Amino acid sequence: MAKPQEEQSVLEPATVIQPASAASTTTFRDTLYTSRTLILPDDRTLAVAKGVIVVSTTDDLALKYLKAHAEFEQLKE
Repeated sequence: MAKPQEEQSVLEPATVIQPASAASTTTFRDTLYTSRTLILPDDRTLAVAKGVIVVSTTDDLALKYLKAHAEFEQLKE
């Protein structure tokens, strides 16, 4: 005896989330350490991993902090 088939529900289209574009981030190279945690003046932390740190171009405080310290070198994208 065959099993009755269940009604298939109508699937809604999935929302596609696109990754952030490279233009919305800036990458800095840490010239002293390959790994460390930076504490910004507003008590947020930024992680340096593999000698680099990536911050959003809209994060003015982080950009100002990194540009003000000689041990961080902004990489050209």
